[in-house]
Amino acid sequence: MRKTLQITTNASGAYDDDGRAKRTGTLRSAVAHIITAVIGSGVLSLAWSTSQLGWIGGPVALLCFAIVTYVSSFLMSDCYRYPDPVTGKRNYSYIAAVRANLGERRTWLAGFLQFLTLYGTNIAYVLTTANSLRAILKSNCYHKEGHQAPCNYGGSLYMVLYGLVQILVSCIPDLQNMAWLSVVAAIMSFTYSFIGLGLGIATVIENGRIMGSLTGVPAANIGDKLWLVFQALGDIAYAYPYSIILLEIQDTLESPPPENQTMKKASMISIIITTFFYLCCGGFGYAAFGNATPGNLLTGFGFYEPYWLVDLANACIILHLVGGYQIFCQPIYSVVERWASRKFPDSDFVNNFYKLKLPLLPSFQLNMFRFCFRTIYVISTTGVAILFPYFNQVLGVLGAISFWPLNIYFPVEMYSAQKQVGHWTRKWVVLKAFSFACFLVTVVGLIGSLEGIIKEKLG
Repeated sequence: MRKTLQITTNASGAYDDDGRAKRTGTLRSAVAHIITAVIGSGVLSLAWSTSQLGWIGGPVALLCFAIVTYVSSFLMSDCYRYPDPVTGKRNYSYIAAVRANLGERRTWLAGFLQFLTLYGTNIAYVLTTANSLRAILKSNCYHKEGHQAPCNYGGSLYMVLYGLVQILVSCIPDLQNMAWLSVVAAIMSFTYSFIGLGLGIATVIENGRIMGSLTGVPAANIGDKLWLVFQALGDIAYAYPYSIILLEIQDTLESPPPENQTMKKASMISIIITTFFYLCCGGFGYAAFGNATPGNLLTGFGFYEPYWLVDLANACIILHLVGGYQIFCQPIYSVVERWASRKFPDSDFVNNFYKLKLPLLPSFQLNMFRFCFRTIYVISTTGVAILFPYFNQVLGVLGAISFWPLNIYFPVEMYSAQKQVGHWTRKWVVLKAFSFACFLVTVVGLIGSLEGIIKEKLG
């Protein structure tokens, strides 16, 4: 009887080939998820990064990272199914793909690095949100008291408030149920990017000239200049890649057409859009302020007026990062909750769901383990952000840690294994050279960013 029922249900199209509920994601929803993940706090530091690299190095670096990100996403898209990228068994996550293609040993390393990067990105989002909340208060204060007024506000309280919001939003079960949140977040990211771009253009027009130089901000000596260049590369590396959540996004797509084809199109569209914004925001921010470019374009107060527009931009950042935080924490939630369910199949605490109805809200299902774990996770990211409130340096470290191993090394190795690329063939040499060049970028970015954190901590 049970088999007959399953066949009938599947025939009705309610389930996919793996027995899970029918996926309904489209090219549009995938682009929304990607833009929500990519155009985040990293875009706000690109003007500063461009100022360190100059008018030649800045745009070239942004374009190079865009190309690298697309190549990485192209390789990863074919790893969703194994062994055949169209008809093979689904890999629901980055870790599952590594396990299927490269074996258990490298899975542990990939899992550790992925979780570290996702966790670190959530910390960066807590920092960015607090900076934007403070910027709104400062903007209003400067408007009333003058630009020289001592408008100082602490950040810890606003980090705690953001954490409370994330505890509530974390009640959303998974990515499949938050396409609407990604759409809202993507709209917010476009809004504040356009505002930052518009303010930069207006400032350039007001100045009557383009600020900056070919080589960027001068430093006291070559050593200091190298540290800043390295840190800028780390910041740009953080701003682009999304390979660590690509397969989770791809797992939401309907089929046909094949998921890898849709994902490649979504990646191309998203990277073109984000690169355009990055070049505009980085370029016009540097053109507006030159050597005085702030570390965070919208919270560093290069722009004071119109104060209400600065407030609106920062409010959009806050709303965007509410959704962006969830894009990066949901893979961790999913892995931990699936593990707990397998480990404790008879536990009511882990497996039972209770229907709740609160005033003015729709009814929802509450699982005690999910609620407790997600709450502890949010509290921990908030606590670390309070301890290390160094925006640009934190972004640089996160970008350097994740850029090569997660976005380059593992995608290259998985693609090579799946396609059975022979050693010392032309394709093998190109892939290895690509991987090694990106490894060098990771090393210099990590060194520069760690040096920046140490200097801030000691200074």
